[in-house]
Amino acid sequence: MGKARFGLIGLWILASGADALEAVSIRTLSLESALQAAQAAVADCQGKGYAVSAAVVDAGGHLLALLRSPKAGPHTADSSRRKAYTALSLGKPTHELARMVAKDPEIQALRDMNEIILILGGGLPIRIDGQVVGGIGVGGAPGVLWDVACAEAGIKAIGGQLEKE
Repeated sequence: MGKARFGLIGLWILASGADALEAVSIRTLSLESALQAAQAAVADCQGKGYAVSAAVVDAGGHLLALLRSPKAGPHTADSSRRKAYTALSLGKPTHELARMVAKDPEIQALRDMNEIILILGGGLPIRIDGQVVGGIGVGGAPGVLWDVACAEAGIKAIGGQLEKE
């Protein structure tokens, strides 16, 4: 099993009403870990006969890796990226978010938070040592459960924790 590599993003924030700067550090995935997770997700799906795309975003929601099987539909590259972003941004698997939105009309506006959010199963937050450090999204398998299973394979490949439902 692989071990995720991290980067630290340092931000300097001017404290309100003060002249001092405050440093903020954020744990995020390395490029190597993102590629490893995406490769494992695509390989897992290919082994099951599914042509998919897999995307991995860092802790800031920025795309680190995007792999597409040659036979995957053109829409899968965009949907996998958006699923990864959504899972990271909202901190929940996108299939759980889809269930929540279907049950509770008051939160349906989640779909419209911005143009990247996609409430469709196949996206998972990536947690290392209990902390969300990125997101992975898979699109193109013949159903949500298969997209999720392939995304889980990507997380396992870098030593991440799987979501408990």
